[in-house]
Amino acid sequence: MYTQKDYSYLLGTPGFSDTLLNNHFKLYAGYVNATNTLIDKLRAGTYAAGTPEYNELTRRFGWEYNGMRLHELYFGNMKNGGTPLGDGSLKTAIESTWGSLENWQKDFLSIGGMRGIGWVVLSWDRDQNALFNVWINEHDTGHLAGATPLLVMDVFEHAFITDYALSRADYMSAFMNAIDWSVADARLI
Repeated sequence: MYTQKDYSYLLGTPGFSDTLLNNHFKLYAGYVNATNTLIDKLRAGTYAAGTPEYNELTRRFGWEYNGMRLHELYFGNMKNGGTPLGDGSLKTAIESTWGSLENWQKDFLSIGGMRGIGWVVLSWDRDQNALFNVWINEHDTGHLAGATPLLVMDVFEHAFITDYALSRADYMSAFMNAIDWSVADARLI
């Protein structure tokens, strides 16, 4: 079974009130609990494969599991005060793909500013050694199959509305200052 990870070290992060973060941690805990509940129900054999109940639980599992994992990636690539992107493989790959870190950031934030709820992810296609900024709608659509998420930004309203009302751009600016680039760089393996 999955265990909720402790991200309380993020409390006090500039641009993120403790109220916002604690609420977000509770939302994440709900995904962990729902994932475990669905695993229990699916493995219990209560519902026969192919029945509407089994089918719906199976569909729901992807939503809950991805909600759990995306939040773990998101909180995991944040740090109180952030860390700069140092010279290395990730910086080189970003500059090779977008021409500069500034161009990458402009593209990443442009995607984050699109109408709708979801996630913005810097993903790495290992097979082609290619980077992409992608939009993941909800939790379960838009993932690049086989690609590794390097950097994840939550752009559901719950990630910012408490502190920023409808100013997603201000939230995204605060997020950029809280990135732990050493984590994103380490995901490029």
